[in-house]
Amino acid sequence: MPGLGATYGRGGATGFQQDLVNADCIVIEGSNMAECHPVGFQWVMEAKARGAKVIHIDPRFTRTSAVSDTHVPLRAGTDIAFLGGLISYVLENELDFRDYVLAYTNASSLVGEDFVDTEDLDGLFSGWDQDSKSYDKTSWQFEGAHEPSATGTDEIDPPAPQKDSLGQPVTDPTLQHPRSVYQVMKRHFARYTPEMVGDICGIEPEVFLDVARAVTANSGRDRTTAWVYSVGWTHHTVGVQYIRTAGILQALLGNMGRPGGGILALRGHASIQGSTDIPTLYNLLPGYLPMPHAEEHATLDDFCKVGDEMVGFWGGTRAYMVSLLKAWFGDAATAENDWCYDLLPKINGDHGSYRQVADMIQGKIPGYFLVGENPAVGHANGKMQRLGLANLDWLVVRDLQMIESATFWQTAPEIATGELVTDQIGTEVFFMPAATHTEKEGTFTNTQRVLQWHRQAIEPPDDARSDLWFYFHLGRILRDRLRDSTDPRDRGLQALTWDYPTHGPLVEPSAEAVLREINGVGPDGKALSSYTELKDDGTTTAGCWIYTGVYADEVNQSDRRKPGREQNWVAPEWGWAWPANRRTLYNRASADPEGKPWSERKAYVWWDEDAQRWTGHDVPDFEATKPPSYRPEPGAKGAAGISGADAFIMQNDGKAWLYAPSGLADGPLPTHYEPDESPMPNLLYRQQANPGREVIEAAWNRSNPPTSDVYPYAFTTYRLTEHHTAGGMSRTLPYLAELQPEFFVEVSPQLAHERGLENGGWATLVSARTAIEARVLVTERMRPLKVGGGRVVHQIGVPYHWGEQGISTGDSGNDLFGVVMDPNVHIQESKVATCDIQAGRRPRGPALVDLVESYRQRAGVKSGRVPVGGRSPVEETNMTGEDSGADTTQSAPDHIAEGTS
Repeated sequence: MPGLGATYGRGGATGFQQDLVNADCIVIEGSNMAECHPVGFQWVMEAKARGAKVIHIDPRFTRTSAVSDTHVPLRAGTDIAFLGGLISYVLENELDFRDYVLAYTNASSLVGEDFVDTEDLDGLFSGWDQDSKSYDKTSWQFEGAHEPSATGTDEIDPPAPQKDSLGQPVTDPTLQHPRSVYQVMKRHFARYTPEMVGDICGIEPEVFLDVARAVTANSGRDRTTAWVYSVGWTHHTVGVQYIRTAGILQALLGNMGRPGGGILALRGHASIQGSTDIPTLYNLLPGYLPMPHAEEHATLDDFCKVGDEMVGFWGGTRAYMVSLLKAWFGDAATAENDWCYDLLPKINGDHGSYRQVADMIQGKIPGYFLVGENPAVGHANGKMQRLGLANLDWLVVRDLQMIESATFWQTAPEIATGELVTDQIGTEVFFMPAATHTEKEGTFTNTQRVLQWHRQAIEPPDDARSDLWFYFHLGRILRDRLRDSTDPRDRGLQALTWDYPTHGPLVEPSAEAVLREINGVGPDGKALSSYTELKDDGTTTAGCWIYTGVYADEVNQSDRRKPGREQNWVAPEWGWAWPANRRTLYNRASADPEGKPWSERKAYVWWDEDAQRWTGHDVPDFEATKPPSYRPEPGAKGAAGISGADAFIMQNDGKAWLYAPSGLADGPLPTHYEPDESPMPNLLYRQQANPGREVIEAAWNRSNPPTSDVYPYAFTTYRLTEHHTAGGMSRTLPYLAELQPEFFVEVSPQLAHERGLENGGWATLVSARTAIEARVLVTERMRPLKVGGGRVVHQIGVPYHWGEQGISTGDSGNDLFGVVMDPNVHIQESKVATCDIQAGRRPRGPALVDLVESYRQRAGVKSGRVPVGGRSPVEETNMTGEDSGADTTQSAPDHIAEGTS
């Protein structure tokens, strides 16, 4: 996630779940870990049994809350206010781990004189351009440093995705200079007082102070606090900045790189991490190398220019890229043809999922592959998704079950309303049955960056096939058909190395051969052991540089299963973690600048003076023989530019970034903004919502006005243990469907009284997109919150697993949402929006459309009626006005773009 990447240099989970047992305090925020990650939650319970304090911060009281020491029921969408209050508490009371902060963060760097904070611009940073609705980041830079882009802008981020300023900034080690990052932060967060946090979040100031005391008392030389989050943070228009705020706090408290500390980014299921490492994202190449931009990166030299000048391990960008091109194009890639760089596709804007769906509705995309997702149920604004699918020429769906995204032409709610007519839908759907995980071999990359090999148990039934089988044979057939083509667009496919061995009656490609190719080989044809062995001269290959080492010594390291009792507590011989099998990132920071552990209780890695190398419980996240006394020569680049006393080796200055001068679209420091749809105004600034948020304005994506009496209630979506994501794997199984048989929503007794709702009865929820119906669960787990001015805010809990297919069916909770996105990663805000709720069932047929339209009219929202087929035009790509605007120019994301489940 860019929030972690911009702060520390990589965006993956900084530690591993088993290490939670070493925490003295665990804060779970943006996650219902007990329910959504029940196996990993055992380590939280073990930590609690050892005496750790467990705090759960969440709008709902859940199974996680029930076993926590403290539950904080904050208002959905206000986490920056809460976390910012914690930062303010630390700074105002000087509770930061000062020696750590001075050694390992950029707290002493001086921000340039031109920077103006949100405190002086009522919610905007300097550089905001209303015409382009984006920031010019020039004024955000450090004194003595300059922006990385060769073009002088940050619209196209450099290949080294930490996007830091080049050149070393002027510093003040006393932290007293008014423009030092420390003082800038102190002013920025000064208004985030316990009282203000209480007014915004809807909690009592004393509850906030209890958390602040627990976290600070359990951080420092001898104690550590861990933070745990999941999609409860990422699915917001300020999701990246949520994670940034936690990153700042954990760096101030000295909790990074140390046992029982860090930030654990929980992934939704087994290989969400793998799907961004080996990306299924349009703007990434393997290993978080950004996809080249058509205008900025015409040649390989253009692409690598900034990386060539970087300090730290992103200085190896050219070697990583050339090795990737050699892995893909083999002998066809030579120095003379720029290693086939011109055969790579290039991007020129936002080509993310929701933009593609908008283009599908406009008839701009003829065909679509849909693999492992069910957007008709699982994505925000289900109507938008279904209208997109209905305007394709062809659609390939690969899944285990006949999901709603394959049967939309028959079963979509829009068929009943008349907005879609089956006979008029021209989409030809090809359903290709997929093999389950037990029916194929390969790796999962789990939430803590660990690759684990799973072996095939049985052959897939009938026509079901693995994804590897499908894409290998599809590629083989296409290459055969295009063998003699002279069309330049076919050159890339013709040049690809595509010679994986196959086996068995189904002619299954070897997953081990693919993993070995991903690992990479050297000039001798043998598997490489580390990404530090990669060269830029074409003598090495690597399909994903951060995975180099997973096949070291010609052994499938991901298939290791040594029992824990036979190795140390870090368990380095269970699977393999990227990079280089490190289980805790930035672990150089577990020792002081001289290489000695901050305390014996929290010793992890340290410098062995006798052996002249780093040693400890884990693989050091540092050059093994670089002593603490090493200082780089002036102008040193790459790893040579990192001193022996700098722990954050992916950053240009070797520091954790409390203040990020570039790399983020919406600010160098986190700032509280209200959600796009909020029941209350921003109490901190006149700027209501994130000015950089992305909105697609069209009849099928209308937004509820903020603070609207027509849509007075907030709602949030969540998962149930008994169902799996969009329900395709659980609503079709009798045992699971019986456990959670019917779509329901949770409301407080007070809201039930206010709206005449009965427990077990029906309710209709209405937004500017649609209306859905659900059974009512009246529960004190949903607590009304008193916010600033004494107003009471009600929140509604909405599980999102249901759809039209399967044994247990119902309306989809995600249909209520519109599509509005974080400008950094284009992830939708699907954890908070507004709606109305009324007793009774929703109308059927065209009357449903009429009901939703009547709400829009009352709220002053433009009509949302669409013609049959749904092909309403995109009116504008961003909302306009003083409080809005989005950066629609795609920036390459930070090097770990977190998976979105």
